[in-house]
Amino acid sequence: MPSLLLRDVLPILQLLAPLELAEDWDNVGLLLGSQDQSVARIMTCLTITQDTVAEACHENADLVISHHPLFYRPVKRVTDQTQEGRLVLSLMRAGIAVYSAHTAYDNAPGGINDQIASILQLESVKPLRPALGERQCKIVVFVPESDLAKVSDALFAAGAGVIGQYRECSFRVAGTGSFFGTEVTQPTVGQKGRREEVAEWRLEVICPERLVDEAIRAMRAAHSYEEPAFDVYPLRPTYRPGGAGRIGVLPRELTLQMLVDKVRQHWQQESVRFVGPPEQMVRRVAIACGAGRDLLADALGAQADVIVTGEMRFHDLLSARAEGASVILLGHYSSERFAIENLSRRLKELLPDLTIWASHRERPVVLS
Repeated sequence: MPSLLLRDVLPILQLLAPLELAEDWDNVGLLLGSQDQSVARIMTCLTITQDTVAEACHENADLVISHHPLFYRPVKRVTDQTQEGRLVLSLMRAGIAVYSAHTAYDNAPGGINDQIASILQLESVKPLRPALGERQCKIVVFVPESDLAKVSDALFAAGAGVIGQYRECSFRVAGTGSFFGTEVTQPTVGQKGRREEVAEWRLEVICPERLVDEAIRAMRAAHSYEEPAFDVYPLRPTYRPGGAGRIGVLPRELTLQMLVDKVRQHWQQESVRFVGPPEQMVRRVAIACGAGRDLLADALGAQADVIVTGEMRFHDLLSARAEGASVILLGHYSSERFAIENLSRRLKELLPDLTIWASHRERPVVLS
């Protein structure tokens, strides 16, 4: 049976759902297993449960891609005295690896929230909560020509000068610097006790805020001046791809009841519930797959007419109604499971030699 090493499968998963798009609190990536193990059979599922673990073991899966992480919090022990421990031990005994993308897949371009937006035929779709990129600063240092190469190299080696896929980026302009050294100084050029004017270069580089201190130390070590002149400017935050939730507009205004009917028809379930007057006219739609509580304030701030989500707490529903926004509740399972099935189909296209399927045993929890 054709197989790949798990380390060769991971880049494909991260292409579909880049892990840097996950929320800070989440636990994503390879959570169980070895990158050197062989993978021939992959099962996707929404959650690691008794049913999905039993299926993975019975079907000889090598890798389970579970939307919800196996662990959310640090684990102190894995024993057969807990349900979580029994599941983990079963997976380990069977040699099954576990991977989760969770909010990375929620937030990714083409991920779960984008898929819901596509189903609803929303237009002008954008993230409900845009994702901020890494904070950047600009370092400006003034150097004599004899130091220009050394200082530039030191800054680049410390991680400065990266713009997108380009490295060692800088801007340089020639000018004249002046200084007056007191009696306790030992200037590298010129003399103390009088004003000197020196030909210098203004060297500018972009640097991640977290690397600024190290970059400044490297610059000082490479610079020949006793007191190098330099500035550090914080830059306006930028946005990166992805972002949480989505906001968009329907092609035309509908009543809330018409939108609910459309949702029920696509998801083929009558259990879709809603909060709001059926006759309310809606067009601006916010989307938050899974649990929508964390994005409620963002949806209200974006003046959404209706929020489509998996689940929301009672008091949050009251808050939404108080602000004039209706809510459509797909159910947590229904708002995400369809995308797990889509993920298995997409992986089949990208990894045609492997056997890949969405769990057949996984079912929503149904209250009697």
